Formats: sequence, C-alpha cells, structure tokens
Amino acid sequence: MPSSLAGRIPITVTVNGAKRAAEVEPRLLLVHFLREDLGLTGTHVGCDTSNCSACAVIMDGKVVKACTVLAVQAEGRDILTVEGLAKEDTLHPIQEAFLAKHGLQCGYCTPGMLMSAYALLKANSHPTEDDIRRGISGNICRCTGYAQIIESVQQAARNKK
Repeated sequence: MPSSLAGRIPITVTVNGAKRAAEVEPRLLLVHFLREDLGLTGTHVGCDTSNCSACAVIMDGKVVKACTVLAVQAEGRDILTVEGLAKEDTLHPIQEAFLAKHGLQCGYCTPGMLMSAYALLKANSHPTEDDIRRGISGNICRCTGYAQIIESVQQAARNKK
C-alpha cells in the first residue's frame, strides 16, 4: 500500500454496505477507525486485551475482534457492524429476539454478542444449545449469566426471515 507524505495510509473499506475511504495511521486499530473516524460507536472497546469480544464485527463473513485488526488490514474488505444489522427502522431478527428474551442487561457486550450470533446463524440456521454456547464462547458477559442470551439466539433462529 502506498504511504502518503504525512505517514498515513489510504484505505478503502466497505462498511455496512457503503464504500468508505480514509487515510489512517499504520498502527490504528479497526475498532478505533470504526468508532472515531466513521462514528460507528456501536462497536465497543471492552477489555483492550482481546478477551471480551465487545468489539466483534463481521469481516468478509467471519467474526473478528476489531481490537486485534489494524485498520490497514481491512483494506478492500467488507465489514458489518452492529449498526448494519437493522434495515431502516426495522430491527434484525437477532436484535428483536435479544429484546424479547432479555438477552441484555447493561448492554456493553451486546454488540459483540449480536455479531457472533449473526455469524453463527448464517453458518447454522438451526443451532443446538451446544452450538450456540460454542458460537458465543469468545464473548464475555458479566451481567446475564448467558441463559437469556442463549434463549435469544434460539428465538432468533426460530424467527429468522
């Protein structure tokens, strides 16, 4: 990738279906690019150690922790954030299920949980409880005890459009 005179690198990424171009510092993390440069604050910065997955997004169809990916590594990639799940004023079935089944409390882990659940249901439209537990195993929630999150993913699987 060519470097500009100011030490910034031009990147173009597709985020939530829209092409976005920017010049970024080589060390800028994807999570900070999404939040600070693009204003997509739904992706949370949690632990700063890549353990909690509050920063999970979908990149080229796979869940990634945005705190472990440099923005320059996202060059040419397709990224889906939690803001991209809803269409206009209609919640995604996963969001509806988390609301209906109380799969959130403080809400801090929720964006990462939603993105992990989204990826799981894309890969497996009829997951077992064990499949769901494995699918969200990289996400840490300190409030719910996970039972309602699992019920939410089960509900989303039943309601999938």
